[in-house]
Amino acid sequence: MGEMPEEPLVLPEPAYPCFLSDLQPTLDGDGSSLDDLSLPYIARLLMEDNLEDRFFYQYPDHPALLRAQLPFAQILADDSGGGNSASTSSSDATAPALSGSGAAGDIHTSAFLDVEQDQSKIVAFPSKTTSGFFKCLLPPDQEMLNLAFLKGMEEAKKFLPNNGSFAVEGEEVVDRVLAGGRRKSRRKAGTRRRRRSGDNDEMVDLQTLLLRCAQAVSNDDRRSTSELLKQIKAASSPKGDAAQRLAHYFVEGLEARLAGTGSQLYQSLVARPTMVVDFLKAQHLFMSACCCKRVAYTFANKTIYDAAAGKSRLHIVDYGLNYGVQWPGLLRALAAREGGPPEVRITGIDLPQPGFHGDYNIHATGRRLSSCARMLGVPFKFRGIGAKRETIKLEDLDIDRGEVLIVISLCHFRNLMDEQDLGFAGPNPRDQVLGNIREMRPDMFIHGILNGSYGATYFPTRFREALFHYSAQFDLLDATVPRESNERMLLESDIFGRSILNVVACEGADRVERPEIYKQWQLRNHRAGLRQLPLVPEVVQLVLDKVKDNYHKNFVVDVDQRWLVHRWKGRVLYAWSTWVADDVASGS
Repeated sequence: MGEMPEEPLVLPEPAYPCFLSDLQPTLDGDGSSLDDLSLPYIARLLMEDNLEDRFFYQYPDHPALLRAQLPFAQILADDSGGGNSASTSSSDATAPALSGSGAAGDIHTSAFLDVEQDQSKIVAFPSKTTSGFFKCLLPPDQEMLNLAFLKGMEEAKKFLPNNGSFAVEGEEVVDRVLAGGRRKSRRKAGTRRRRRSGDNDEMVDLQTLLLRCAQAVSNDDRRSTSELLKQIKAASSPKGDAAQRLAHYFVEGLEARLAGTGSQLYQSLVARPTMVVDFLKAQHLFMSACCCKRVAYTFANKTIYDAAAGKSRLHIVDYGLNYGVQWPGLLRALAAREGGPPEVRITGIDLPQPGFHGDYNIHATGRRLSSCARMLGVPFKFRGIGAKRETIKLEDLDIDRGEVLIVISLCHFRNLMDEQDLGFAGPNPRDQVLGNIREMRPDMFIHGILNGSYGATYFPTRFREALFHYSAQFDLLDATVPRESNERMLLESDIFGRSILNVVACEGADRVERPEIYKQWQLRNHRAGLRQLPLVPEVVQLVLDKVKDNYHKNFVVDVDQRWLVHRWKGRVLYAWSTWVADDVASGS
């Protein structure tokens, strides 16, 4: 990574209008009524004109997606041979398409933003793997090539396989996957569905049928699988109640698994992008209906606010930037702090998106946060790093021991490879990233996890645990969001549906959804040399009050083994905790 220039931190210039100007402050100066500004922040993002044509990949470093892009990069490399004075090798030309998949330690993108700079300027350092050909492309040409790739993926739907008893016409399957089914249902949520069969009524237990179908797939019992799939598909719908929608996406995953990872069906489902606008709308809905993310932001921001009390400098290392939706609320709280705000530095780490502008979202997030800080009067610096999370080392972060150092990851480590399916000896990426965090010696590591047992290699067990987990997710949406909501269908198809597809259809390195329960993470963190801190009662009470006053009665937040756990009807969906390096003295 290139050397970072030393730039002085200066107080921001007077504020200019942004979404914060429409909100009345409700802070009392001690952070006890800390606001969560994530929803108005997302609403402001949706008003930006330049998001209309941008795409989002849930798994930007998925092997199938990288393989799908490789032929395009190779074609471009071949075409560029005679058109540029500087020769470009094939291996160089493929690097942008493989962004995020390089060797450990490669930092593919780095940018530094300071509020004293023009908001449109970024001091960027060239990637070690960027080819000369891609550097010389003008933005319109880059966008044209991006769109050409995406159009090619859409064309893949015309060439679906025909696999005997599991054959499905290509147009029918992809149209159903992309556009959704046609059936509607207003029935009450549940696992049993009644359907007419001549003059007799029969009960259809979709959950039981799905479990039987998964076992048949595991046993390679094709006759039973075919019959069960027919029954499930007849009773499922992407526009029905919770159980029908759940069954629809699990059937999708089973069909893709049967078609095989080499099929066009599999490739078109895995590599299909989501419009950024649609992704943000789905996020807005989920955060409005389900308290999990807002609970996480409240817990983390209040914890950070207290850790920075009486300190003049704060450095946050964020594993999983996610458009920066968490940070305006914290910046606003710090701005109202008695005695004035500290100097704030955020290092945002995220996987670069595929294509020629893989670091665009990281840079744009830095500009937005700089704008918020400028308006609030908070001295602020932002640095974006596009790379695999396990490759980030202590020396990449410019750690200053005079700063309060906070490291945070909210549900992002579940996509790291674990001990399973590794073809080499040595530490796995999960242990690597935890070991790197320990070496940073943060004042606090805030760890949020998606609680699930569907990371197992044995398919029937993985399928069953995923079915139970997503049954709770779909049920909570059915209880809180109208079924005709377009945003709900976006969330279910493009977020939950993609995750279900990955869990059900993928194996080996292609399977990137690998959650663990919080007790497993607790053991893993201890093994990595981290020590768990007790939860602060005032922070816990703040979260409990917000959930009780604003959300459905079946949302419950409580404490178990120093974890703040979030439940829906008793099932733990998410959990949060705080840690330090084990050799850091208590109270230091």
